[in-house]
Amino acid sequence: MTTSLSPLAIAADRRDRYLQTLAQVLQAALPQDLPLTDLRRRAAAALQEQTFPSPRQEDWRFTDLSPLLALDLQPAPAVSDPDLPDWSDLGTPAVQLVLVNGHFCPALSRMEGLPPGAIAGSLRDLLNQSDLAAHFLPRLAQAPGQQEVFTALNSLGFADGVGLWVPPHRSVALPVQILYLTSATLEPQLAQPRSLVVVEAGSQLTLVEQYGGEGASPSVTNAVTEIWLESGAQIHHSRLQRQGQESFHLGKTAVMQGADSQYAGTALYLGGRLNRHDWQVYQTGPQPTTQLQSLALLRGEQHSDTHSLVALGHPHGQVEQRHRAIVDDRAHSVFNGRIVVPQAAQFTKASQLNRNLLLSNQARVDTKPQLEIVADNVKCAHGATVSQLQADQIFYLQSRGISARQARRLLIYAIAMDILQTLPLAPLRDHLSATLADWRG
Repeated sequence: MTTSLSPLAIAADRRDRYLQTLAQVLQAALPQDLPLTDLRRRAAAALQEQTFPSPRQEDWRFTDLSPLLALDLQPAPAVSDPDLPDWSDLGTPAVQLVLVNGHFCPALSRMEGLPPGAIAGSLRDLLNQSDLAAHFLPRLAQAPGQQEVFTALNSLGFADGVGLWVPPHRSVALPVQILYLTSATLEPQLAQPRSLVVVEAGSQLTLVEQYGGEGASPSVTNAVTEIWLESGAQIHHSRLQRQGQESFHLGKTAVMQGADSQYAGTALYLGGRLNRHDWQVYQTGPQPTTQLQSLALLRGEQHSDTHSLVALGHPHGQVEQRHRAIVDDRAHSVFNGRIVVPQAAQFTKASQLNRNLLLSNQARVDTKPQLEIVADNVKCAHGATVSQLQADQIFYLQSRGISARQARRLLIYAIAMDILQTLPLAPLRDHLSATLADWRG
């Protein structure tokens, strides 16, 4: 007797086979000179227990990755000396670390401006130097969430990345920019950059991550950045995703915050066919401050999904989160934000607000702000709005001699600038403001 599988079972089997085949391809291409045997083994075991995500899973309910199943992905090759895009210039002196297809590019990187004792460069090279690896290996892949499917896939198959270590009680005067570029190719490729940033006690850093690349063929970036802030450390972290319109971007930022540390993050989602960013912050000591600001600017059939988690664990933690999405045409914005306040996190102050602007009748927004509170002595609030441009606002501006088209652009500009102004670098703000001014509304 034969039994036929249901369509759901067939689809699940296809996803399982795709994930395992991709894992095998990555393992076959692994560099052999990295001291990561245990990490690779744990990642491979985690993937054996996972399946390729589908909308039937709650965390992927509104994001369909099935177009990836049609791509025969191969590890992206190393490319030497590509041209830097115009937007990569921050307009101010900066330390610059460049990855192309996930491989470190020393010819385009600049280390001048780091304080004495600081370490920066190819993560692959740093892990192979025993005296320097001690700053990175104890923290690499030690943040929670390593079992998640794309984090495990990155741990299994990353060939290189960026390592940055700032010694205690040092202020890095220049901003540090990490550029992640993908090269044009005729075949679908997978780039898996890995970055590990450690800011020791009492130190300060301005970090800018920018993702970009063009190509007629679909490309996939699966990026993981881990940031460790020790006691009293401060970082302002800007993350810009502006990849080509055929690209798929799967990114994770994991932040570990020690006592009295300050993390201020601003994320902008501008490019790509599909963008997913998992932003996870873990407060591991008392009195940390966390600020998360993000903006999705979407049109055409772009899809952007922001999943965030701030997990508190100690008293007097502070969290402020704001996410804004401006969605035109048939684009789709997804936001799911969780702030978890357990019993131990007394005297927490937390706020979360998601505001969305729809510019067409076909645009779509799915939003789910979440506060999970067990502690009883806290001040917490959250909310979400979905709206369109108001006719009375446009009429008011028209009555001042502004055309309807320009009035729409002005209102969109004002909404987006609320997030853009949190970027710490004035030249970068100015550049993005000009980009926004040209964005059609």
